[in-house]
Amino acid sequence: MDPTLDEAWEGWGEALDALGERALALEKYEMARRLRAGQRPGAPDRHFVLRQRGHFTAEILAYDSVVRSLAKNTLPYLARGNAYLATGQAAKALADYERALRLKPGVPEITALKGEALAMLGRYSEALQAFDSALLARPNDAEILGGRAIVRIALGLVEEADADWRQQFGLLRGRPSACACVALRMADYGAALPQLEQALMKEPTDPYWLLYRLTAQRRLGQVVDATNIPVIDAWPGPLLALHAGRTSAAEALKLANTESRRAEATFQLGILASAHDHNAARLHWQEIVDRSGPSQIEYAAARHELARPLSSSAL
Repeated sequence: MDPTLDEAWEGWGEALDALGERALALEKYEMARRLRAGQRPGAPDRHFVLRQRGHFTAEILAYDSVVRSLAKNTLPYLARGNAYLATGQAAKALADYERALRLKPGVPEITALKGEALAMLGRYSEALQAFDSALLARPNDAEILGGRAIVRIALGLVEEADADWRQQFGLLRGRPSACACVALRMADYGAALPQLEQALMKEPTDPYWLLYRLTAQRRLGQVVDATNIPVIDAWPGPLLALHAGRTSAAEALKLANTESRRAEATFQLGILASAHDHNAARLHWQEIVDRSGPSQIEYAAARHELARPLSSSAL
């Protein structure tokens, strides 16, 4: 179903190890290692902790030991909280950040991470308070602004979210991939396209930059040469194939086997439909708003697309 699922390769190796098949187990472990080495980090406009990928089980166990011996030091709680947050264990991360803040109140970096944990838990009003507090001390922190923008869009505060994203975009100049993500969240394809072109100069085979460039080009009414869209087996390759006309909408959705991939596929169906059927496009984008998490690029972009007049083209 997903040959890039490193956890499955590692589990396969463990099962073979238990059966005494050491040589075969080593092959599976090596595959898991190679897949992890090639894992794509999180969106480059997000907090550095949320850009990390992995399970960090060993790190968490090590931090457990350090916390027991340095119970009055903030750093072990912060480090363990970051490991929990990176692996999606938001409740445990929040508990560690709150312990760290009790030891050292008012630290903006930790307060912002508390906001990220609260946002991951869907506690958006509390998260907004945390980000507001952090930004009082660090008003030009691009990562904190990005976190607050996501919380604001989750609360339906679109104009306020855009104010944060515009400020973040300015602070991130010189980092084209990060700027592209910010512009895409606002569905500002005119601003996103040149940033995506620059990102592709640095990473010419990155499938997401290729996909998002197609997204921007189509919404700007530009002609797309479908014959030059590369064939990529791993996700989001099926969405590139969708743009190239090599696969159907049904097949793309079938291959979208996680919630985030479903949102990505649904958003692209909206992009393709927008050229000839605005109502169909809006149905796709509404599905994303109804079912997806606000931290995804596609969620914010869909909110902005739905806010436009029915016949409006992209920016």
